[in-house]
Amino acid sequence: MKKELNYQFRQRMAIVHTPNRRDPAKTPTANQIEIDSSWTITIPRDADVVLKNACRDLEDYFFTSMGVSPRVMFDDEASGKLIVYTVDTTLPKNAYRLTVTDDKIVLCGKITRDAAQAGYFVEDLMNLDEAPVIDKQEIVRTSLFNPRMIHSGYGLDMFPEDYLRHVAHSGITSLLLFVNDVDDTPHGYQDFNDLCTRAAAWGVDVYAYSYMANRRHPDDPDAEEFYENLYGRLFDRCPYFRGIIFVGESCEFPSKDPHTTGIRRLDNVDENGNRIKEGINPGWWPCYDYTDWLNLIKKIIFKRKPDADIVFWSYNWGAVEPEYREALVKTLPTDITLQATFEMCTFLEIDGVTNKTTDYTLFFEGPGTYFSTESVFAKNRGLRLYSMTNTAGRTWDLGVIPYVPAPYQWIKRYEGMLKANEEVGLCGTMDSHHFGFTPSFISDLAKWAFHTPKVDLDEVLHRIAARDFTAEAANTVCEAYKEWSEGITHLISTHPDQYGPFRIGPSYPFILFDHSDVVIPDVPYSHFGGNHITEPVYKSRPPKLESEYDFKKFDFEIRNFYEVAEYYDRGWKMLEEILPTVPEKKRDAARRIVNLGHFIANSARTSANVKVFVKGKQKLLDVHGEERNRLIDSMLELCRAEEANALDTIPLVEFDSQLGFEPSMEYMCDRAHIEWKLGLLREMMEKELPSYYEK
Repeated sequence: MKKELNYQFRQRMAIVHTPNRRDPAKTPTANQIEIDSSWTITIPRDADVVLKNACRDLEDYFFTSMGVSPRVMFDDEASGKLIVYTVDTTLPKNAYRLTVTDDKIVLCGKITRDAAQAGYFVEDLMNLDEAPVIDKQEIVRTSLFNPRMIHSGYGLDMFPEDYLRHVAHSGITSLLLFVNDVDDTPHGYQDFNDLCTRAAAWGVDVYAYSYMANRRHPDDPDAEEFYENLYGRLFDRCPYFRGIIFVGESCEFPSKDPHTTGIRRLDNVDENGNRIKEGINPGWWPCYDYTDWLNLIKKIIFKRKPDADIVFWSYNWGAVEPEYREALVKTLPTDITLQATFEMCTFLEIDGVTNKTTDYTLFFEGPGTYFSTESVFAKNRGLRLYSMTNTAGRTWDLGVIPYVPAPYQWIKRYEGMLKANEEVGLCGTMDSHHFGFTPSFISDLAKWAFHTPKVDLDEVLHRIAARDFTAEAANTVCEAYKEWSEGITHLISTHPDQYGPFRIGPSYPFILFDHSDVVIPDVPYSHFGGNHITEPVYKSRPPKLESEYDFKKFDFEIRNFYEVAEYYDRGWKMLEEILPTVPEKKRDAARRIVNLGHFIANSARTSANVKVFVKGKQKLLDVHGEERNRLIDSMLELCRAEEANALDTIPLVEFDSQLGFEPSMEYMCDRAHIEWKLGLLREMMEKELPSYYEK
């Protein structure tokens, strides 16, 4: 297999239309028409940039993917067989109508960005058929969730042109941009207006995700002046933002709520780094005066942009008792949006062990207790409701993979969301956080799920499997996907594992007692580099396993993590067997799916091995003589198995440079990081651990 340099995955992201998708053996059925080079794509003479881009994109699709070359003309001078972009304002909101007859295809949207989506839908249909053919039909399709928001998977706050095209093709409507100040992100300077303009040309909005420091209580005499200079200045200088996201930990202010310290987290430390005041910081409690703060902020923003979407995300207090959350929601202004994470803060009892879902996981499909209560509060208050759903395909279950290939579990998530759409009015989504979005067969499946009329998602998945592998292999592919979908339900969502071995995969170090101050190597431009959101020395909760239940829970997690590895091993090996039957033009992309499953299996093994190692580490100093020596023997055997597992991972990350990468952390599991881990492991195996043998 060829090796990629770090970041080389971005070259593949620049390819929006897969070359040579056409299967020459495919011919139109009796109810289909075929597009050839005699057709013409048309737009109105006064078309805006969205339609112009959509038209040129469709032209490129036919040429690149299907090997045909329709002309492009204005509609008032074209004749013959036509593909027509147009607008009909009587259509429902977020809808388009596709009409296909013998000599005309009409792509009609409520607005131009909807018409563009009709063209992308034509591409989706032809990709599934692997030919420039399409059924005769008339159908109105409506997007159920708008906005759908994502951070960048290309790089933190990085949105090059071709990535914007991917976003538009995936049915995602909005970008999320971290904002420290005007034209300032965690990565430094960025021209916000330029990004908004470039995104708008593809029918995509931009939301500011606020990192701005709220240092005034709304009752302070200079509060309005302060926030005018903060949010007023932002919307004065950057008027094209569709809206702004506020979440507790990033928008906290010096609240007067008696449940809290009244001090912002970042201000609640002295010069030595010690907490000034113990207790809950305001970003982690549904403070009653968030309502006052929001009323002040919205007044300032609405003065500049009356239709701004102000999104208040209650993530940080999702675990707080419902009555406190409801008390806040009952007072929130009704012209803002409330957002609640879909699956987190839920207790699940499995085999006598209680598990709490942490952020953000597919282990549990949801909806969770927090969302189920918060959404009812929002409905009762008359608030617009969004949810953080991770449905771009990525979660925190494994921090350094581009997406979780567990489609049947994702389908369960989609079904829960659709039910919430009907029952509590869920109408918008945050589809990824700072781990970003990578186009994949999972994002393709989500796009199908989030439109009416509804389709059979099992059938769609089978057709996607045929597209990506072959029709003959599709059943086997779906069987492998079932293994992976079941496997993810055994990846128990725990804080020590999400912020430990599952965060960075097989590069996670095994630390005995030496190197307890270890720092994960990083690059100076990483937003969350080093140990910022990873604990390299495994910290079990509780810190020392003592009770019978502690050991039962720990062993339950170990058993399940090994089961994850077994499920993913079965899946990738099934797919690897059929790779030789996959046409060469599809084989590289198919191999990357196999490779991803293999990487997930190895990551699960590392996570299980770490926990077994921690059990030995906790016991090591409490036993003596032959019992200690036998324990050391077993720990060394475990370390040798982990060494082999890490070595087995190196070819996987070298083949696909997207493995081991996460936009906010940058690289955490490339070859260099795995070799760093192996160096520490071997030193511990050769020197430190044997030094505890007793004669």
